[in-house]
Amino acid sequence: MKLQRSSGVLLHPTSLPGPHGIGDLGPLAHAWVDFLAEAGCSLWQVLPLGPTGFDNSPYQSFSAFAGNPYLISPELLQAEGLLEPQAAGGASFPSDRVDFSALIPWKVRRLDAAFGKYRETGSTKLRAEFEAFRSAHAVWLDDFSLFMALKEGHKGARWDEWPEALRRRGSDAMAGARRELAEGMERQSFRQFLFFRQWEALRRHAGSKGVRIIGDVPIFVSSDSADVWAHPDLFKLDETLRPTVVAGVPPDYFSPTGQLWGNPLYCWESHRSSAFEWWAARLRSALELVDLARLDHFRGFVAAWEVPAGRPTAEKGKWVEGPGGELLSRLGEVLGDLPLIAEDLGVITPDVEALRERFHLPGMKILQFAFSGPDNPFLPHSYPRNSVVYTGTHDNDTTRGWFEAAPEAEQDFCRRYLKSDGRDIVWDLIRAAWASPAAFALAPMQDLLDLGTAARMNLPGKPSGSWTWRMGEGDASPALAARLRELNYLYQRNNLPGSLSR
Repeated sequence: MKLQRSSGVLLHPTSLPGPHGIGDLGPLAHAWVDFLAEAGCSLWQVLPLGPTGFDNSPYQSFSAFAGNPYLISPELLQAEGLLEPQAAGGASFPSDRVDFSALIPWKVRRLDAAFGKYRETGSTKLRAEFEAFRSAHAVWLDDFSLFMALKEGHKGARWDEWPEALRRRGSDAMAGARRELAEGMERQSFRQFLFFRQWEALRRHAGSKGVRIIGDVPIFVSSDSADVWAHPDLFKLDETLRPTVVAGVPPDYFSPTGQLWGNPLYCWESHRSSAFEWWAARLRSALELVDLARLDHFRGFVAAWEVPAGRPTAEKGKWVEGPGGELLSRLGEVLGDLPLIAEDLGVITPDVEALRERFHLPGMKILQFAFSGPDNPFLPHSYPRNSVVYTGTHDNDTTRGWFEAAPEAEQDFCRRYLKSDGRDIVWDLIRAAWASPAAFALAPMQDLLDLGTAARMNLPGKPSGSWTWRMGEGDASPALAARLRELNYLYQRNNLPGSLSR
């Protein structure tokens, strides 16, 4: 993958404005793409797009392949005749955050109404498109739709709490479930059809404006997912089909007791025996939705931090070797060029750097980590061209929040390095990112708006309250586009078709 000098914005679709309680894939998402193009930005980075599970985190999804139905646009459903105008109307939701507890039942009722309308009046063309979608995605869609229909039937219970025959996918139990839940499975499949249809229209619009989409592939999957239920042999589970070890990281910048993610760890020998077929399917599916992808927790492919299941924190664990180059070589054989960004943050050892360099993957640089002193490798003058610089990511505080909480010595070095009086420190960092040698430069929308800690997207280790931030409808303003456009002109990051060459 050859990177051309470009810039962009990190903004998950849930954070887009709109009247329906959550950002979606409708008109305001298309307007967002227009804003990026007007600003001279050719990159839009999103978080994982899967259906959210525990705590509404995009990193704890019910599927590594499916899309998030809460992103489906009621306006677009109405335009297709799948919703009555009164059903597509807005409700009384907060405009600055996602209230998932109120949003989810509201959105589900609209999705069910659209499915009912389809069954009653769906055109021959729409029915043919739906059946073609089901056939094209059968490798994962059948298991996912049954999984979600069973979850509905068991009032949302985790799959490892279902009756034994269903947990172990006994042939009679599975056949019976498919018969009894046929309509529920079709409803779940139809939601996926709507998501993929609306997303593809948005991606085509982005492509027409010279905007490429950077996706996010979490290294691990949720234990309560169709993936683990359908493929238990690919994970380290005990005889009761529960994880023996779970994923996390040892004490780090974000947490003195480490981060206990709780995801099951892979049984890499099983993956090897199938020539990494599941991983190839997963990456192929992801790259049907985006132009390139951030490969989350890249170091986990070299070695992952395994914590015995049941531990309260991630402090007591051990590093266990991963497949490394063996997996990436196989993915290259199957997929060709690997349009991936390696999230190489955290405890990075020489073998992790060697793996990234061997496959010519760009790594990540975070400006907020840079200002401890002149020998800090995150200072922008030292970046290699084959890298991606961020002022901060979804896991960081906003840059305004970071600077205000930073020790005085760090603030002082930051001001001296940037030759800044600190009055416009956030945009001073944005300018430094854009001026750096890194091929890609990105900033979260919260930084472009110079927002404080209250606008933070995620606080790692916090049990609840993350993933809710939303921008206002007027935030993507002409004035902001002009300010970005000037930086893109000055530092040769203009929006040019083909800014990503594959």
